[in-house]
Amino acid sequence: MSVENELPNEELNNGEEMNQEQDVQENPQTSEQQDEQLVDEYKDKFVRLYAEFDNYRRRTNEEKLNLIASAGKDVISSMLPVLDNFERAIATNENLEDLAAIKEGFNLIFNQLKGILEAKGLKPMEAKGFTFDSDLHEAIANIPAPEDAMKGKVIDDVEKGYYLNDKVLRFAKVVVGQ
Repeated sequence: MSVENELPNEELNNGEEMNQEQDVQENPQTSEQQDEQLVDEYKDKFVRLYAEFDNYRRRTNEEKLNLIASAGKDVISSMLPVLDNFERAIATNENLEDLAAIKEGFNLIFNQLKGILEAKGLKPMEAKGFTFDSDLHEAIANIPAPEDAMKGKVIDDVEKGYYLNDKVLRFAKVVVGQ
C-alpha cells in the first residue's frame, strides 16, 4: 500500500511540474506583454507630461508678453490728470497776464506729478556735497575744488539722478571737485 500511495503522489508531483513548466513557458510571453504595457504607459505619461510642460511654457510666455505690454498702463493712467491740468493751464495762460498765477499753477501741476511719481516708488538722488560714487554718479566735468574739503566731492548737480524702488533709475550727472 505504501507503494500505491506513493504513485499518486508522484503523479501529482509530475502534474504540478508540468503546470509549472507551462507557466514558465507562458510567463515569458506575459512578462513581455507586461513590459510592453509598461513601456506604453511610460510613453503615454511622458507625452502627456511633455505636452503639459509645453502648454505651461507657452502660457507663461504669453503672460509675460501681456505684462510687458501693459506694464506702463498704471503709470500712464495715473499721469493723465497731470496732462489734463497742463492742457488747462496752457489754455488759461493764453489770456492771463498775472505771472504769479501762472507760476502758482505750474507749481501745483509739478507737485501733482511729483506726488504721483513718488507714489510709484521714484525718489530723487541727493548728490551735491556728497563724495563722488561711480555707482550713483556720472562725472561730466572736473573743476578745481573751491576748498580742500570739497576735493573728490560733488560740487554741482547738472542733471538729478533718481531711484526707483531703491534701485538706480538714472545716474546723477555731476561736476566733481579736484
